[in-house]
Order: sequence, then structure tokens, then C-alpha cells
Amino acid sequence: MTLSALDAAGTFSGSYHTAVAVTNKQILVSPLQGAQQHPSAKGQPTFGFTVQWQFADSTTAFVGQCFVDRRGKETLETTWLLWEEVPSRRDAWKATRVGTSIFTRIK
Repeated sequence: MTLSALDAAGTFSGSYHTAVAVTNKQILVSPLQGAQQHPSAKGQPTFGFTVQWQFADSTTAFVGQCFVDRRGKETLETTWLLWEEVPSRRDAWKATRVGTSIFTRIK
């Protein structure tokens, strides 16, 4: 995942290259858009972003919090919800997956 710097409104964009997918198609880098709450005095803001997958008929929303330890290491703890296109409303019950992901900065 690659993220832009926050703008004055707290929004950001970037790209996501997943290594996990349930598809036979080639996995492609996919765009993401997000927003972060203004950091509190504690500096551990909440955020959310969506990824529009370029190789599948699905979208994933991630929400979470950025935790910063005493050494300044950032860890993004997230919960995600993926909604995959289904042929009808009757099949909507099987369109979602839920999970968690943890991200750290690569230097």
C-alpha cells in the first residue's frame, strides 16, 4: 500500500497491491481514497479508506486507528468489509467478507 500525504482536509489517496485474492485473474494495483480524523493530542487518529479492486467486481472499506509507540513506530490496525458483486439482491447475503489487517511502514 502506498499513501499520499494528508491534505488540509485530512483526505488522502494512494494505491493498494494485495497479495491475497480469490480470483484467477492477474492481480493489479488498485486505487484507494481515504480520510483521517485530525490527530488528537495523543496522536493516535482514526481513519478509513476504500479500495476499488481493478481485477475483481468488488470494493473493500477499511476503518481503523493509527497507533504510534514511544519510538515513533506507526501501526495501522484495521477492520475491513469486502462487498463482491452478486447476480441478484437475493444473493446479497453471500456478497460480503469481513476481516482484520495490520499495516506497518516499510522504510
